[in-house]
Amino acid sequence: MRKTPLYLLMALLVAVFLAACATPTPAATEAPVATEAPTEAPSEVPAFKAGQVTDTGGVDDKGFNATAWAGLEMAGEDLGIEVTYLESQQQTDYAVNIQELIDQEYDIIITVGFLLGEDTAAAAEANPDQKFAIVDYAYDPVIPNVLGLTFQTDEAAFLAGYLAAGMTKTGIVGTFGGIEIPPVTIFMTGYEAGVNYYNAQNGTTVKVIGMDVFAGNFESTDDGRRIAEDLIAEGADIIMPVAGPVGIGTAQVITENPGTMLIWVDTDGCVSLPDFCSVTLTSVMKNMDVAVYDAVVAAHDGTFEGGFYSGTLENGG
Repeated sequence: MRKTPLYLLMALLVAVFLAACATPTPAATEAPVATEAPTEAPSEVPAFKAGQVTDTGGVDDKGFNATAWAGLEMAGEDLGIEVTYLESQQQTDYAVNIQELIDQEYDIIITVGFLLGEDTAAAAEANPDQKFAIVDYAYDPVIPNVLGLTFQTDEAAFLAGYLAAGMTKTGIVGTFGGIEIPPVTIFMTGYEAGVNYYNAQNGTTVKVIGMDVFAGNFESTDDGRRIAEDLIAEGADIIMPVAGPVGIGTAQVITENPGTMLIWVDTDGCVSLPDFCSVTLTSVMKNMDVAVYDAVVAAHDGTFEGGFYSGTLENGG
């Protein structure tokens, strides 16, 4: 038997060695780490926001702007919502201020005053998903996304007129308005009706003066002083200004004329004008704070509907 040459055996051994080195050995791997499935970040519920656009006279007008704002503040505290206001310095500010609150995505916008009626309607019709409430205005036909907050203040003013007729010493009582618009004149006609009813019941002839007098604004205390001086000169010893801050000038004149008395409107005069409480006979209150509060609550809890609310003596409005 022939022997295999030594050089062939050496070659075979080298080949086996190289083949063994070339065979890959499995690499050690770490056990996979368990991970939680990705989750979305919890979405925040957007805060509910209620905003007010004032009429001229400012949010601290001691009258209807201030009372409406008090309703928003109560809602803000009770519901934990964001509330704010934008003041209108002139009538051209109405639409601008309303649009600003729309752009800031306020959930309900409260506009305050008869003079904002047209701009509120235009904004509501252009933004049908935006909720509005407006003080001292109602629409016919109804705008579905607007709640009109109206008040039968002639009922309460009737009582004030009856009281004034019974308290006057001169037999003459006075009144005047800021601007000749229905939410102003309704106070004055109710007041006059109360005086007339007192006369009919008691055989007296108490006279009402100032029914055709209007300051033309809701801001000028100087106008309030001037008109009060004129009414007092004509014999009036009890005066009911329906003019917002204009009436503060009237209150000042009354304090300077002993024996004359003030009837305040919209708010409790002894609260909003404590310095003049001693000369305030009574107040014809319009509870706008309650109506505004209820409108905001309805918008917040999803029960808001357009239409109108009417505050009366019977329902506490």
